[in-house]
Amino acid sequence: MGQTTVMTGPERRQRWSEEERLEILAEAFAPGACVADVSRRRDVSTSLIYTWRRKLREKSAAASLPVPEINFAQAVLADDEQPADHDQCAAITVELGEGRQVRISSSAPAALVSAILKALR
Repeated sequence: MGQTTVMTGPERRQRWSEEERLEILAEAFAPGACVADVSRRRDVSTSLIYTWRRKLREKSAAASLPVPEINFAQAVLADDEQPADHDQCAAITVELGEGRQVRISSSAPAALVSAILKALR
């Protein structure tokens, strides 16, 4: 069962200090972290975390403070061996278990692919 916080009194919004915000941002955007997990753990909306980050960047840019550059992870292509039964024409191979497979060609119409995948659910 989840945790529920009941706010009473005239102020119904939760307030975070600047230190708490920076701590949550550091935790949410640490390498390997998931913003959704941090937001659930800290009881903060994910959109609020992104808003805090945007405002921090704007504030840093206005004050000419250095902002760490965000880069994408490098893509690595591996030369894995293909299985002996690999079909060169199939764009998608769905393993159904017990040795059963469905192979969908890259030239298959979108409606047919959609129908096949819905039927496999």
